Amino acid sequence: MQPVVLITGASSGIGSALCKRLLREDAGVRLCLACRSMQKAAATKAVLLAAHPAAQVTLVRLDVSSLESVLRAASEIQRRFQRLDYLFLNAGIMPNTHVNFKALISGLFSGKAVHMLSTAEGLLTQEDCITADGLQAVFETNLFGHFILIRQLEPLLCCLEKPSLLIWTSSSNARKSAFSLTDYQHSKGKESYSSSKYATDLASVALNKYFNKQGLYSSVVCPGLVMTNLTYGILPSFFWKLIMPIMWLIRFFTETYTLTPYNGAEAQVWLFKQKPASLDALMKYHSCTSPMGKNYVGSRKMDVEEETAEIFYQKLLELEKHVLARLNAPLSPK
Repeated sequence: MQPVVLITGASSGIGSALCKRLLREDAGVRLCLACRSMQKAAATKAVLLAAHPAAQVTLVRLDVSSLESVLRAASEIQRRFQRLDYLFLNAGIMPNTHVNFKALISGLFSGKAVHMLSTAEGLLTQEDCITADGLQAVFETNLFGHFILIRQLEPLLCCLEKPSLLIWTSSSNARKSAFSLTDYQHSKGKESYSSSKYATDLASVALNKYFNKQGLYSSVVCPGLVMTNLTYGILPSFFWKLIMPIMWLIRFFTETYTLTPYNGAEAQVWLFKQKPASLDALMKYHSCTSPMGKNYVGSRKMDVEEETAEIFYQKLLELEKHVLARLNAPLSPK
């Protein structure tokens, strides 16, 4: 059967590149682009159809920072499809980001320069805000909105005869030190992006524990350093263009400077070709690019503890129950 693929944040950056690459891998794939801006989604669809006129591409409006939008989208998706084979949880934000230039300069002359440039550890802070749902915006957009989407789409995802795969877009900036179980929304810190991506890693581990026996698997990818709207939001575009030659040189020291959305989607495309049950739930799959521009996938064990993942998962279920009760919405349709 033709695989059915839903991609959040599909109208630009890695999401858009992923759509193009999936159609090259399998022209028969049924793509559903779940995007906040329908205008951008329509433009992306037009580009896809120009290259693949027979492609099956549909659109659904989805803003993962709004639970009402998530619930409406989930309902619409269930009306359209009888199953989902792949759910790429790719939408995300990194708002009001500031660079610690003092840490950058001192780090460049330390023994950890490559690590710092690969992970942005200690370099980036964000100023978060509260959504209409009363949640931290980065937490809701990058993790919780997707978590609710998964829960609402369980009937389409859980099938023992034909296993489905969740693929989360995480980051090399996902760090345990930025996350706290007592403040998992990161309302008191300044590293909300790092916290939300570490929370993504935890959620993926826990989801495997509860859903593998129902035919649903979860994996995490890291696209590497990619020039997208998120990146250009950190520093002006002219600055990135100015240092681009240096960034190409850094590839000789680290494999994570994928730089283009096409390269950044490498791990996602690789997972699309794997059997879900064959994947390691504790691994993060990294898009890598060699100094000569060759793309490949690397895997590294995530710095997560299964006990922490279990506690966090229970907290997500409690929060789900609370917010959906307020919206008079079902927890998980069966």
